[in-house]
Amino acid sequence: MYSILKERSVSPLIEELLRHGPVVTDGAWGTQLQQLGLSSGDCPDAWNLTHASQVEKVPRAYVEAGSRIVLTNTFRANRLALASYGMAQSVVEINRRGVEISLQAAGERALVFASIGPSGKMLLTEEVSRDELQQAFEEQAAALAEARAAGLVVETMSDLAEAKIALAAAKSTGLPVVACMVFDSGKDLDRTLMGDSAQRVAKELTEAGADVIGANCGQGISSYINVCSQLRAATALPLWIKANAGVPQIVEGEVVYRTTAEEFAQFAPALVTAGAQFIGGCCGTNPDFICRLREAIS
Repeated sequence: MYSILKERSVSPLIEELLRHGPVVTDGAWGTQLQQLGLSSGDCPDAWNLTHASQVEKVPRAYVEAGSRIVLTNTFRANRLALASYGMAQSVVEINRRGVEISLQAAGERALVFASIGPSGKMLLTEEVSRDELQQAFEEQAAALAEARAAGLVVETMSDLAEAKIALAAAKSTGLPVVACMVFDSGKDLDRTLMGDSAQRVAKELTEAGADVIGANCGQGISSYINVCSQLRAATALPLWIKANAGVPQIVEGEVVYRTTAEEFAQFAPALVTAGAQFIGGCCGTNPDFICRLREAIS
């Protein structure tokens, strides 16, 4: 495994980021946009065109909380996902604007790594073909790169095959790429929805050329310590972990995350010990979580 790494150098940007220890990334986007007025039926990515000032509040708050990397509001901005909102023709515009908004918020204080999420279609059931996925991800990745994102984050993937297609598309831009899967299945919650172990994911994504490998969403931070250890056992690449604020619960029709920022941050040192080098939050987290993480890690 590690011999693979000896054949290529670590991205200079990633190496520089890690020079002074673990890097704090940002927190949730979807749940933060909902607090700013996004309704369940809205297309979050379309807000880049219609509610740019509201979207910009999300990365700005994370930068002010101490994030050294912030993402973009482009998680579902691929042609296949946008088609369900009748917006497939707006792929380039939405992605470019998403990067511009985060760059404006970040200024000189943080880097912008653009988000690439899943298509929402399943290869296994032939709901989509590999060629269709490749074309969709290449289109999105190119738009994000042209808008001057510093890196790309393939995230919240449950199908390793789709993740590798998205990774290849992202790598074609020449930017450093983070590749993340969701681990929330199996008796120990250390497998993807498709049943792949963390070690298999790490091995295959390393071989596929990822610059950073990780896990996000799906579950709370305490469970991701074990997942992180398994990823570290299979790769020497830097690891990226962004857990939820616990497992969501439905209370009076509303989705509620019970983990507090203080409780979340208590697990940060153990996550670093397990091998995490980029740490942030996913669903249910907010700028306060980032403040607490930064304090815990420093």
